Amino acid sequence: MSGVASTSLPPLLASNPRLAQWVGFDQPGLVRVSTGRVEIGQGVLTAMRQIAAEELDVTLERIVLQSGDTGLTPNEGYTAGSQSIQFGGVALRLACAEIRSLFLDHTAAAFGYARPDLAVDDGAITHRGGRTGHDYWSLAAAVDLGRPARGDTLAKTPDGYRVVGQSARRIDLAAKVFGQPIFVHDMVLDGMVHARVVRQPHRGAAIKSIDEAALRHAAKGPIDIIRRGNFLAITGADETVVDAVAAVAPDHVVWDGIDQLNPSQEEARSLLQQPSLDRLVGTAPSSAAVTAANRYEATYTRMHVAHASVAPSCGIARYRDGRLEVWTHSQGVYPLRDALARTLKLDAAMIRVIHVQGPGCYGHNGADDAAADAAVIALQSPGRPIRVRWRREEEFGFEPVSPAMVVTARAALDDAGRPADWTTEIWSGRHSSRPGGGGNLLAAEALPDPPPAPPATESSNPPGAGTRNGEPLYNFAAKRIVHHLIPETPVRTSSLRGLGANANVFAIESSIDELAVRAGEDPVAYRLSLLNDARARAVVEQVARISGWRAGLPSGTGNGRGIGFARYKNMAAYAAVVAEVEVEEAVRVTRVWCAADAGLVINPDGAINQLEGGIVQAASWTLKEGVRLDSAGISSRDWEGYPVMRFTEAPEVTVELVGAAADLPPLGVGEAAGGPTVAAIANAVAHALGTRLRDLPLTRERIMAVLLKS
Repeated sequence: MSGVASTSLPPLLASNPRLAQWVGFDQPGLVRVSTGRVEIGQGVLTAMRQIAAEELDVTLERIVLQSGDTGLTPNEGYTAGSQSIQFGGVALRLACAEIRSLFLDHTAAAFGYARPDLAVDDGAITHRGGRTGHDYWSLAAAVDLGRPARGDTLAKTPDGYRVVGQSARRIDLAAKVFGQPIFVHDMVLDGMVHARVVRQPHRGAAIKSIDEAALRHAAKGPIDIIRRGNFLAITGADETVVDAVAAVAPDHVVWDGIDQLNPSQEEARSLLQQPSLDRLVGTAPSSAAVTAANRYEATYTRMHVAHASVAPSCGIARYRDGRLEVWTHSQGVYPLRDALARTLKLDAAMIRVIHVQGPGCYGHNGADDAAADAAVIALQSPGRPIRVRWRREEEFGFEPVSPAMVVTARAALDDAGRPADWTTEIWSGRHSSRPGGGGNLLAAEALPDPPPAPPATESSNPPGAGTRNGEPLYNFAAKRIVHHLIPETPVRTSSLRGLGANANVFAIESSIDELAVRAGEDPVAYRLSLLNDARARAVVEQVARISGWRAGLPSGTGNGRGIGFARYKNMAAYAAVVAEVEVEEAVRVTRVWCAADAGLVINPDGAINQLEGGIVQAASWTLKEGVRLDSAGISSRDWEGYPVMRFTEAPEVTVELVGAAADLPPLGVGEAAGGPTVAAIANAVAHALGTRLRDLPLTRERIMAVLLKS
């Protein structure tokens, strides 16, 4: 079969080169496939299974998948950034293609067959279509998979695909739908002890006193109190008893060194008064741009946003015989292992971290911290499994949140009303403080001799974090990003789906709409006049078609339509979104259309599901979500204080994959729809009202304030 050869290894295969790390034939009739990627609701394990089945020429039913286990699977870092298929899938594909080739090479050499006449049919080696009597399992002992990958093997060409490109049934859904105990929260180990942590109010706070008598009185059952430095935990065999104590424990622990917050910092514009680390990405504005008479400038904001996982975080740990086992729904088992090794002063080789599915979050929520909590307590109670489940108030109050952002868009316009010079200026806290990236675990901060605060650094280089999608894909002669990293934020911040892309696309695409109106042109036509990228044009044109876009509809009627477009990270999938809204005192999104180009799509149904989910989540961010602060910290600690979109409010969503070209590389799709959806809804609201709101979320209060001014 003809194919496409790779002369160099992709990064993840280069860092995990032994073929046996990826595939094995340990059980007759079954294929062990290992991936460092983990399932967090995105369907990635189903797609990985398809990739392996395709390149190994076996049925899906033969694949036994291992994922996210530091004792068994490749180190692929984090499952994040829409990189699972774009990078992890590519590595797995080439490893499987090379393994298939090795078996065919061995069969030809050992049994005298002409190599071009050999093929694989569901694991069996065939010669000109006939069975040879050999298969993967009978030859496994003779083919050395301990060797490093060469990277010169021909992978299949699209005309040979049988499994890739077809919608396959998700392998994780049935168990979830029928309530099987597959989540880390459901795990039960012999002798398991439940634990809750009494949290430090913030880094540096110290325990002044503990009223242990009051805690034991509140317990109504046997408990143990564990303390190391400022790390304080309640443990016991009865979870109900432990939970009851945890709920009242903050009233019986007095802390020193508590700083009061200014509640006004919940609004993003407070960032403008904070010290910042500044960086220019691109060239300085030209003198012509600075002095241009025809200029545009507007500022957009977004509040801090929570992950709002359906269930709170959970982790289990057991320390015995000098070895630590940890079960977690973290998105990075290897980085978490390394962070635990630093925190607990253990050899990383003596720690095994195993991913078990959790509620999902698409970012850095409390999963790593809950696992670390359990690990710290486990070292104090050798041999006993320790289960830590955060409470809802704890999840909202102490997980890292996505930082608030302020984004100013500036343009110098030519005579046709097109930007000749563009600046995106961004103020934001850190978007990347995961444990493996220099960030610290809450438990580490509370233990004796805590590590120093992580450095206040963040890359502005593409794809960036806070600067992600800060450079428009449009054809402007000159463009740049000015990044103001705010090192001190009122609350702990880190990664959430899309990182800075959502606020940046919101600002850029809102500005493009305003410039279209200023030029007297339709927003779709205006965008197309600025796009040379054929794939970008295709998604914009397709979403206009499927939504029945009509130019010239009047604004200010209470009904509106808007469009948003971006290519995620300017290197992953393209997505264009049209939203339809009705606005009275509040916004109701009635319909959303999306056209996306993700290159080679492994599982079309899975890709569409990811885009649909991203659209609904982005709609919730746009209309409802914002972390509230009081003088003590985060005050929005339940679903009333932090509302999210309800099922009854979700719009009708239509998604079409444009191109889905099998001969193009796969592009990450999971985060592609977020920014365009936020922008499309904001533009639709502006169309409906005849005036623009620039601050997210677009709540009833903000709409009424704008209407009262107009």
